[in-house]
Amino acid sequence: MKRVFSDNDLKNLLEEKFLQYNKPDFIDSDPIQIPHRFTKKEDIEISAFLTSIISWGNRKMIINNADKMMKIMGNSPYDFIINSTEKNINSISFVHRTFNSEDFKFFILSLKNLYINHGGLEESFPVNKGDRWIFESIIKFKNLFFSIDHLKRTTKHISDPSKRSACKRINMFLRWMVRKDLNGIDFGIWNSISPSVLSCPLDIHTLSVANKLKLINRKQNDIKTLKQLDNKLRFFDSNDPVKYDFALFGLGVNK
Repeated sequence: MKRVFSDNDLKNLLEEKFLQYNKPDFIDSDPIQIPHRFTKKEDIEISAFLTSIISWGNRKMIINNADKMMKIMGNSPYDFIINSTEKNINSISFVHRTFNSEDFKFFILSLKNLYINHGGLEESFPVNKGDRWIFESIIKFKNLFFSIDHLKRTTKHISDPSKRSACKRINMFLRWMVRKDLNGIDFGIWNSISPSVLSCPLDIHTLSVANKLKLINRKQNDIKTLKQLDNKLRFFDSNDPVKYDFALFGLGVNK
């Protein structure tokens, strides 16, 4: 007979695994190592954003290609975004799976627009007081990000909650920026968003483990499943629910 875990059992397990995996050595094998190279707020958030955008597939390949992005920008992403010339941008050659040079060039131009005209990345994720979810903020960000001329194909690189996407990569980026992490993995450099409204980055590992632990009863990786998982994690910790991403991801990767 399979054991049925009580809510108390599940919370204790997730707390235990969070403490096990939420350690500085997590950085060494994770894409979050890229923004950890920087100290300036704008460099951290730009490198984190671009790294998160290409975070699908093999982690080693993600890290290698994110490193290439940083080198293209002279390892000074904010300075490059603000001061790069048309010649600099047109000379870019880059590919990560379906994210290619044209996509990267647009992302640079759009980030420049955000920093010059809209207060930067943090200000581009507006959250209203009393908001329970981060989804409306993501929709507003995507609309703003693509408010300048762009190729239609490039829009696929930022997911849209209104199209039922669980928005794994954007939610991971927001976790990095917003969570106040005593162990120094997540940066916690954005104060305009409460960690309580964040959503778990739902990938193949977290989805599989969440199903096995009966935290959710759906197998589709979509926003409905994500809300179900978010509600359960918020029941366990209403102030910092996405800390359990470390537990679910760690359990999934380490089988």
